[in-house]
Amino acid sequence: MTFHDELRLLPWSGPDGKPCFLSTDDDSSRLSRLADTLETTYLNQAAEVLDHAVELLSLPETDPVTLRATSAGLTKALGQVLRVAESRGQRIP
Repeated sequence: MTFHDELRLLPWSGPDGKPCFLSTDDDSSRLSRLADTLETTYLNQAAEVLDHAVELLSLPETDPVTLRATSAGLTKALGQVLRVAESRGQRIP
């Protein structure tokens, strides 16, 4: 097994911003279930932010402050979704 086969990338970072990993063979452990729940939450939030952005972009005019806040939300959501994708990709046999 390689390093990535043994460790699961978690959907959160450590206090120093570095990735956190979980070493377990038990996909139903408490921490694994928490990570699964947070991944699902991140994916759902990303879909909501995307829907909001699509609505804003369909308006003839949008307040720059609202556009900036939505852009920040999209950026955060994209980062979270990319981490979920990377974690799940590493777990594909």
